[in-house]
Amino acid sequence: MAPTVLSLRPLTANDFAPYGEVLELGEGPARAINAGTSARRDLAAALDLTREGGAPVLATFDVQGQAVEGPWTMLERHRLGSQTFVPLAAADWVVLVGLGQAAPERRTFAAFAATGAQGITLHAGTWHHPLIALAPGRFLVIERGVPGQKDCDVVTLSPPVRLAP
Repeated sequence: MAPTVLSLRPLTANDFAPYGEVLELGEGPARAINAGTSARRDLAAALDLTREGGAPVLATFDVQGQAVEGPWTMLERHRLGSQTFVPLAAADWVVLVGLGQAAPERRTFAAFAATGAQGITLHAGTWHHPLIALAPGRFLVIERGVPGQKDCDVVTLSPPVRLAP
């Protein structure tokens, strides 16, 4: 069977809504705080991190740059919590996602071109490829964690997914 080929589309809140939320970094109203030395922008993100004894975990991921086309051969999901990715340096990246109960359904696959000024929060249970950065970089990640508990399902995609920029 031939690979599934997906066209990249811009990451917009409306198109991404079935999978999660888009975080537009540095946009929207700001309020002065800290005696005017900082501008605070609250991001709308429905974090789901405490189900079944979970607690927020804050981490950084150092990522390698990858070719956008792939092939992409796996997806993972976190059934019990949301997962947020925020680029810490302005670099473009790709979000490959799908939906499904026991396994991702190919008809739900989508690939989004994200800018370095966009983060995302994936809904709990959203299938996604690990970070696909187009250049080396670092991301801030907020996810659910419980010591000694694993909440990551992984599936192999056969045939693989390829992306058309």
